[in-house]
Amino acid sequence: MSTRAQIRFATREEGVSFSEHPNAIHAQFYVHHDGYPEGLGLHIASSIVKSGSATSFYGEIESLDAYHGDLEYIYYVWQAPEKSTWISIFKVDGKFCEYSDKYFETTECIFVGEPSNLINKYKLNTNANG
Repeated sequence: MSTRAQIRFATREEGVSFSEHPNAIHAQFYVHHDGYPEGLGLHIASSIVKSGSATSFYGEIESLDAYHGDLEYIYYVWQAPEKSTWISIFKVDGKFCEYSDKYFETTECIFVGEPSNLINKYKLNTNANG
């Protein structure tokens, strides 16, 4: 089973919360599988901590307006010159309304922090479960 995700890149700005979706993003990638935090989240964080760039990236760059109704996670990578990089992870819960036949999507922020914090949180969870 695929775990779909989007990675979005946003600028760190005064007054913009890491635990909310920003109004503007600069790039986004779609990842068809392994989008869960213990997989993709660790990959993003490790690439930032180890080399400062994403290595062996396996996503597809897409239009800023692209929409997917099957996402399970949305990641934001927050960057600005001379500031540390932060990552936010949102769990997506999508449902069809039985009365209107419309799709509704809600998200819950499940992580906010620097890449090293993400590694500590999800690597520990992976080791405890495996």
